[in-house]
Amino acid sequence: MTSNVPKSFAKMAEIMHKPTHFSKLEAENLLRMFYKLTSVKLDRTKFRDVLHNYFNMTDDILMDRVFRAFDNDNDSYINVDEWMRGLSVFLKGTLEEKIKYCFNVYDLNSDGHITREEIFHILKNSLTKQPTEEDPDEGVKDLIDQTIRRMDYDHDGRLSLYDYKTAVEAEPVLLLQAFGTCLPSDEVREKFVKRLQTIDEAERKFRLT
Repeated sequence: MTSNVPKSFAKMAEIMHKPTHFSKLEAENLLRMFYKLTSVKLDRTKFRDVLHNYFNMTDDILMDRVFRAFDNDNDSYINVDEWMRGLSVFLKGTLEEKIKYCFNVYDLNSDGHITREEIFHILKNSLTKQPTEEDPDEGVKDLIDQTIRRMDYDHDGRLSLYDYKTAVEAEPVLLLQAFGTCLPSDEVREKFVKRLQTIDEAERKFRLT
């Protein structure tokens, strides 16, 4: 079988870094990482391992949604282009890019709106039940209702991309990930990017055949 692993990561990075926010060196290291994980495409399990091991993500629903946000062609795999472009937003995206990304993560059925039901599905297992609560689901629903009212600018009971974007631009720290963590923390992100900016000379010579 012919290997799909490139002979020169540097040459490939020269091309692939251009539509991203990565430098050539960062792109080269990400390409090397990708092709150590797979020779063709990343499946869901390996991608979830990356999210867990490198970015401390643990929520099954959100990891699945991040996978789908990366998988632009909906073939249930992450190819190298999706890997590079997805991580560009994930690690170095502008606020506008992150808004679109997070919205797509939370829009579970991809119909262009975030509904109460979708938010409840994401949050119901992540919020801790308080000892005094008889029905913890009601507490979650109350929190969702409050957040929807705060962000629902056209008052139709659901969030369009316009609603979400307008609200997040006003309060980005509070509202960008209001419905669950789908981006790495600043500390984790900075640590990972710093690793991408350094390279061992032995690794630079690394080739797979």
